[in-house]
Amino acid sequence: MHAARVTEHLALEEDMTRIESIFVRHRNALWIRASFTGLFTDYYIHLMEQKIRHNPELDMMLKEHIAMLSLYLVTRPWAETTGWTVNLRAPRVNLFATGGCTQESITGRLFTEDVREPDRNYFYSQTTDPYQKEPRLSTMEMESRNPLLWFEQFYHQSEQRPGRAFHMGDDDYAVVVAQPDCDLDWLASLDVEAVKQLEQTEEVKLLEVRKLRFFCGCDLMKIMPLLASWRNRLDDLFGEQEVIQVQCPRCAAVYPVSREMVLAFQAND
Repeated sequence: MHAARVTEHLALEEDMTRIESIFVRHRNALWIRASFTGLFTDYYIHLMEQKIRHNPELDMMLKEHIAMLSLYLVTRPWAETTGWTVNLRAPRVNLFATGGCTQESITGRLFTEDVREPDRNYFYSQTTDPYQKEPRLSTMEMESRNPLLWFEQFYHQSEQRPGRAFHMGDDDYAVVVAQPDCDLDWLASLDVEAVKQLEQTEEVKLLEVRKLRFFCGCDLMKIMPLLASWRNRLDDLFGEQEVIQVQCPRCAAVYPVSREMVLAFQAND
């Protein structure tokens, strides 16, 4: 049994997306890169299982939003968990992603129904740290609809130094972010081809590798407590239905819940 668990763990490790953090010597910059093919595959398997279909533009936007948060997490301490929500005016949609390196997972979803229409496009970030009592909150207004530019704007605001984001082709993405005494002219001059050649043109050192997978971890027993406030108002919750569909707010997975299930959960509460 132990050997089976070890094999399963190794298979899971092999399927995870490796994100490399590389120090660019003499330029004083961090280069974070990853190929997200495996993570995006898990994302599409999740959509297929939940019978979710996004239009291509929003699908690409969400994938890049998730990729940018993944790379951002690797610029930050391991223990942090960060959620990013983007509220767009047109189309009226919310993009959500959340993840953490300690959990080695990231998830996300689109909200396209009952979305409040803002007067401007907004980006919201919330970071929790076990060593801090309160989450760290940040908000910014955006002009762009490009998740890579969202990253650049947010990184500059949150870290007080610049960062650049690049789509390297296919499912490959990278960011290069300034460290103290960074060569800012060099950083500003980078383009995709220059980033592809960094190992040939610069002295670099691999600092660490972190791993992430697309995974929420939700299940019915984690969602049922959210219904506790309805325990005395089941008719308001169910109406004339015997079964309702409850959706995970993090990944949009749907769970059927019956009146009997709520009552049984209450009995064991």
